[in-house]
Amino acid sequence: MAQLLVTVTRTQGNNRALKSGAVSPAGYPLTFNEVPVLVDAFRRMVRERAYDVSEMALTTYLCARAHGVAFTALPVFLVRGFHHGAIVVRADGEITKPGQLAGRRVGVNRGYTVTTGVWARAILALEHGLDLDSVTWVPSGDEHVQAYRPPANVVPADPGRTLAQLLRDGDVDAVIGTPVDGPDVVPLIPAPEEAGFAALHGRGLYPINHLVVVRDDVLAANPGVAAAVFEAFAESKRRYVAGLRLGAVNDATDRMYARVMAETGADPLPYGIEPNRRILELLVDQAVAQHILREPVDVDAMFAPSTVDLTG
Repeated sequence: MAQLLVTVTRTQGNNRALKSGAVSPAGYPLTFNEVPVLVDAFRRMVRERAYDVSEMALTTYLCARAHGVAFTALPVFLVRGFHHGAIVVRADGEITKPGQLAGRRVGVNRGYTVTTGVWARAILALEHGLDLDSVTWVPSGDEHVQAYRPPANVVPADPGRTLAQLLRDGDVDAVIGTPVDGPDVVPLIPAPEEAGFAALHGRGLYPINHLVVVRDDVLAANPGVAAAVFEAFAESKRRYVAGLRLGAVNDATDRMYARVMAETGADPLPYGIEPNRRILELLVDQAVAQHILREPVDVDAMFAPSTVDLTG
């Protein structure tokens, strides 16, 4: 009898065939829990191992893995994007260049280890030379991984006010990763979409945000499950990409992936370690530089052994 795997993943283009049942892992059917706020599922998976299979933020996974949480990733990279536009400042403020954030306070949506924050800080450091240790980072919430202890220059925001309010009141000089609307707020990096694509073409910077994890007890009890789940996610993604090639573009995310494909001639959502090795190594390096990991980890060791050589 096939084992039903309790699974959480956001409904999106590359998962649509999987969520509809048109694609299913051979021998391991999935039953989906719908979690309206996906980060709540991340938290439950980290703290309770609440699901058999779960979408997971990449740096949350690295942090959880470093603290012994018993699940393992598959090289299924569900969400990618550019983060040059994630850093916003007051339009009338004195901060107009990233280097001016040295010695300042910068708000970060949710926890310090949130993946968008990690990539945005990487951009500030690698492209603009900002000394990240010179900044006081002000997260608006706690960390999914309760055992993690941030560095001394991470100071929680005072409760009762949003990051948008802190920015407008001048209590932080910039904010990362939270929507702040209005003409009084602007991206710190001008023309951020074009800056993102310039980084893609110039340095191969194409950040990964989310992957898939499977509980270790499920992997141990079912030797074929990792490869089967990988292939199902990959087939669902292949169908999505085929639709993009035919012009099935319905929202901003579709448009971004379609543009990546048009400008690079490549699959905008490659699964597997090898096509993503450089960006994974960069993320690990940044996790160390930003004091999320104490030491580097081998990229291959991050993933279930039966998936190390798979691509899709």
